[in-house]
Amino acid sequence: QVQLVESGGGLGQAGDSLRLSCAASGRTFSRYNMAWYRQAPGKEREFVASISWSAGRTYYADSVKGRFTISRDNAKNTVYLQMNSLKPEDTAIYYCNARINSGPDLGDYWGQGTQVTVAS
Repeated sequence: QVQLVESGGGLGQAGDSLRLSCAASGRTFSRYNMAWYRQAPGKEREFVASISWSAGRTYYADSVKGRFTISRDNAKNTVYLQMNSLKPEDTAIYYCNARINSGPDLGDYWGQGTQVTVAS
């Protein structure tokens, strides 16, 4: 089993920056595909950004492209989401996701979520 623990959420103003962190358990973090999703009140969970385990390829939702940056530190078993130029529509619970395609930890894992609130 892999456990994911998010941190770094909070309250900000439009235009502010926040950085989310997600610490993962497991011995083979470097082979985990990692992603961030978010869920706003009354809406479905949506993809925000992802980073592959190989080559560190990154992908972003159009709504955050150019403002958010996903990165990972395999030595610390941690993935980050740097959020700049925050907008009120970024308000949501942000979830960390690990997708493991092989090995003993095979599966899809989610953190408990961290709240991000952006005031106008």
